[in-house]
Amino acid sequence: MCIFLGVPYFGSPQTKEYLVRTRRSLRFRTSSTVTRTMIVAAFAATALTACSGESADTKPTSTTAAPTTTSALVTTTTAAPVATTTAVSPVAPPPVAPPVVTPAAAPATMPDVMCMNLQDAQDTIQAAGVFFSRSADATGAGRRQVVDSNWIVVDQTPSAGSPFGEIEAVLSAVKIDEPSPC
Repeated sequence: MCIFLGVPYFGSPQTKEYLVRTRRSLRFRTSSTVTRTMIVAAFAATALTACSGESADTKPTSTTAAPTTTSALVTTTTAAPVATTTAVSPVAPPPVAPPVVTPAAAPATMPDVMCMNLQDAQDTIQAAGVFFSRSADATGAGRRQVVDSNWIVVDQTPSAGSPFGEIEAVLSAVKIDEPSPC
C-alpha cells in the first residue's frame, strides 16, 4: 500500500510512478487551478478504480512433489462363484390417507351497528366472528376513515340478522359533526 494524493493506493509501484509523472507534466501544461484539479481528480479516480487487492509484482507460486516409487506384493485369490437366490416380494405402497375435509365455518350473523361510532361497530362485527369489514364515506365524497371513532355508521350492508362472511360487511359512515339520521 502506498499513499497517492493523500489517498491510500493499493496498485503497483510502477503505475504510481506513471501517475506521478503524468501529474507533473499536466501541472506545467495547464494554468487553470480548476482544470488542474479536475484532471488530478480524474487520475485519482482512475487510480482508485484500477486498484486491486494484489500488487503487480506478486507472482503465483506452485509446488511440485518429487515422484516416489513404492512396490508391494499383491496376491490375488479367486473363489468359486456361489449361486444365491433371493425371493423378492412385491412391496405395497404405504396407504394414503384420504384428504381431511373440514366443514366450512358457519357464517356469522350481522349485528345491528347503525348509529354506533365506526370503531365500536367494527369491534362488534369482530366479536360476531368476522375479522375484516369495509367502510365507506356515506356522503359519496370518497373520504377515508382515518380515525374510526370520529365517524358514525348511518348504513350497513348486509342488514342486521343476515348471514355474512369476511369482507362482505360494508359500513357507510359520516363524521360525527355532520348531519345524519341518527
